[in-house]
Amino acid sequence: MMSLQQISDRLSLEQLVIDYANAIDERAYHRLDEVFTADAYIDYRAMGGIDGPYPKIRDWLPQALASFPAYMHFVGNFSCRVDGDTATGSTACFNPMEVPRPEGGSDVMFLGLWYLDRFVRTPQGWRISERVERKCYNHNMPEWMRKALQM
Repeated sequence: MMSLQQISDRLSLEQLVIDYANAIDERAYHRLDEVFTADAYIDYRAMGGIDGPYPKIRDWLPQALASFPAYMHFVGNFSCRVDGDTATGSTACFNPMEVPRPEGGSDVMFLGLWYLDRFVRTPQGWRISERVERKCYNHNMPEWMRKALQM
């Protein structure tokens, strides 16, 4: 049987993953300060992004996502293991993204990935201290993005 603290920790960690997805989808990047530690390491390379410390990633996100008129992160299958004031977790993400076509109009590509996270309990609550993406699939990815993944 889970203790109230274990239940609270799990719900807090799961909410943190949801808060991340909502901040990205609402383009409210400043809210990520409440999701990540200031010294977090983030690795988006599996899906064509960059890696580095959180401040670098936070500055990069608005320009990287500006080309996409719409997108949504649907997260689920959350699993975590708490060990005192640290935890690890994985979350599946289904990420449809609208991609403009050079000749006009747009297509929708679908990305499937996992977030592999390390969490730490801080005085402000749980935060992500490391996030690494692991690719599962992509569908309808434009050629320019495919080339970026091959670099």
